Amino acid sequence: MHIYRTYFPDPPGGLQEAIRQIALATGMQGVANTIFTLSPQPDPNILLRPEARIVRSRSWIAPASCDIGGVAAFKAFADLAREVDVLHYLFPWPFSDVLDTVTRPDTPAVLTYVSDVVRQRWLGAAYAPMMWHTLRKMRVIVANSPAYARTSPILSHPDIRDKVRLIPLGIEESSYPRVGDEAIFDRIGIEVDEPYFLFVGVLRYYKGIHFLVQAAKGLGAKVVIAGSGPEGARLQALGTEMGADNVVFAGQVTDEEKVALLKRCRALVLPSHLRSEAFGMVLVEAALFARPLISCEIGTGTSYINKHEETGFVVEPESPKDLALAMNTLLLDERLAAHMGAAARLRYEKLFSGVALGQAYAGLFREIAN
Repeated sequence: MHIYRTYFPDPPGGLQEAIRQIALATGMQGVANTIFTLSPQPDPNILLRPEARIVRSRSWIAPASCDIGGVAAFKAFADLAREVDVLHYLFPWPFSDVLDTVTRPDTPAVLTYVSDVVRQRWLGAAYAPMMWHTLRKMRVIVANSPAYARTSPILSHPDIRDKVRLIPLGIEESSYPRVGDEAIFDRIGIEVDEPYFLFVGVLRYYKGIHFLVQAAKGLGAKVVIAGSGPEGARLQALGTEMGADNVVFAGQVTDEEKVALLKRCRALVLPSHLRSEAFGMVLVEAALFARPLISCEIGTGTSYINKHEETGFVVEPESPKDLALAMNTLLLDERLAAHMGAAARLRYEKLFSGVALGQAYAGLFREIAN
């Protein structure tokens, strides 16, 4: 059973997609998956999706993006924990630590450590005792990239570092639409064969999208920003203020629209400048479609997916100038863009495919269950 604070069909994000992919990939290896989550509208409370059975309790409040449930969540969690062979926690979600501490399940447990607590330092300080109790209890702690395991002060701590194993996140290719929805291009005003750069994701503070908007000023191509989120209005105001009329805000897109955008973009740009961007699943998505990548060096999994000057460019964070230079290089050299895109696809097949993901996690779950 995978345990995280939100899941589809509630508003999507990279970690929800990562859980979906783990469930799909391990399901192909014979693992039966349940996902326990909270939702502000958990009606119905059980959903059957291709990847898993989804069991939802009500999210009553979500301070600092930490969904908190009520008494029903504790009962549902305890009942499910007795049914399954392995508990798989996705970190951080402090309420899951509370669930585990209160219900004290006997089921073997592992944890995927997605991100340090970066922004909510007051929460991190209050949460630390419970966090360490949870981490010490885990049989295995999974890191998704070598860089994060090395640079995280938590994962490198002597108390737990011997428990840490590397399993990169990945994508099962068959889970994505084969054909994109080309109507998206008419909607956002992109002509046939017109080069453009693409950002896809939730518009959050740590994504560095304001640096991308600044970098777009003077770029000889459009920059498409696909997604919605709390920073949306501020980013659109910034684009207007700067006169960056080549920045196109596409809003929330469907999976089919996202595939169409990924297939035709000159490169995928992920300008995240803070360690809250622990992995960057959208980079794997772009690599699947053989697109070159532009990301920032923040000491996390983004630079594990995107190998500098092989699959794309890794630039300094918070630098519109460096982002613009990387984009202009790929804009002016179409052969280089194609070469880097092909290299990104090869790296996807080797490290981030559904087969690699499913075998690694299914093997871990079977080991822990026995």
